[in-house]
Amino acid sequence: MKLKKLLTIKKKKSGRNNSGRITVRHQGGQEKRYLREIDWTRNMIDVKAKVIEIGYDPGRTAPIALICYENGRKSYILAPSNLKVNDVIVSADIAPIKDGNCICLKNIPVGVPIHGLAFEKDKPAQIIKSAGSAAIIQSIEGDKAIVKLPSGEIRIFNANTKATIGQVGNVDHSNQKMTKAGQSRHRGVRPGVRGVAQHPDSHPHGGGEGRSSIGMNPKTPWGKPAMGKRTRKKKKHSNRLIVSRRKK
Repeated sequence: MKLKKLLTIKKKKSGRNNSGRITVRHQGGQEKRYLREIDWTRNMIDVKAKVIEIGYDPGRTAPIALICYENGRKSYILAPSNLKVNDVIVSADIAPIKDGNCICLKNIPVGVPIHGLAFEKDKPAQIIKSAGSAAIIQSIEGDKAIVKLPSGEIRIFNANTKATIGQVGNVDHSNQKMTKAGQSRHRGVRPGVRGVAQHPDSHPHGGGEGRSSIGMNPKTPWGKPAMGKRTRKKKKHSNRLIVSRRKK
């Protein structure tokens, strides 16, 4: 499923910055890929679209659907698990509760799974876009909608924000396992080396005589805590919108 005008070649960076220095480790050597231009805004209001094809996108875990609007325009969207070829979907303030329809939160019944949600009104979809993910609307009070996110966090959103009905497809993605090293290499993941096996100049866990433990809290090669430490700022402006933090 390739529509040339919606494809661009993904530039390989292999974890390097503009100076050629490695800033992200364990990246490089992936297959040549095309980026599909996904329509995150769904701004064709009240224009029906027909699902032409549902296919694979090498750049993401979720399947994508190619849709064609009544005016002839074509675009890609994330494919919910129950979306099928020849289904007719629409983006509107009020529309039937059907997988693939994009509707305002205030018009979606409590308990319906949604995805492709933005933090602010009129913004493109920002969260809930990976395979098998879905959020649940818990309550709607005036202009506020309380939503439980896949992480377990319960958060307040503007009720006029739009979201797409349904759970993202490819629900079994989390159960898939790599059967050989080459599958990781084709995805651009290079081998990692344990810190305790490295030289002390290369990693805080390195050095020692023979086999030695890390002898300290887990750290990154730059000495930052690697496990368990919360990194969210205590005075972040959006803290007031979080009803309940996600669980570890």
